[in-house]
Amino acid sequence: VQLQASGGGLVQAGGSLRLSCAASGRAFSSYTAGWFRQAPGKEREFVAAINWSASTTYYADSVEGRFTISRDNARNTVYLQMTSLEPEDTALYYCAAHRSGVVVVSTRYDYWGQGTLVTVSS
Repeated sequence: VQLQASGGGLVQAGGSLRLSCAASGRAFSSYTAGWFRQAPGKEREFVAAINWSASTTYYADSVEGRFTISRDNARNTVYLQMTSLEPEDTALYYCAAHRSGVVVVSTRYDYWGQGTLVTVSS
C-alpha cells in the first residue's frame, strides 16, 4: 500500500482545511487508516483514526469536535476535515494505514505517506 497525502496549506486561525490521503494498492478498503502530526521540535502525535468500514472513529482530545475523519473506499481515499483551526494545529500531517483495528500508537501502523504541511496563522 502506498499513501499520498495532500491538502495542506496556510490558513488563518478559525479557518478550515480538508486533507486527503489517496491510497494505491489493493485491499486498502480493508485497512484501518489514521492521521498523525508532528510539530517542529515535538514528537509525532496521534490525531484521528477510522476503521475499514467507517463504523469506528477515534480522535485525540485536542481535536475532538473540530476534526472529522472519513473515508471513501470506492476512491481509496481517507479525509481529514479540519475546522476551527488554531495555531497549535500547525504541523506536518501524515496519513498511515494498517490491517488491524483502530489504534493510536504510531508503531502499529505499517504504511505511511509523506507529510503535508498545515500552517495556521494567528
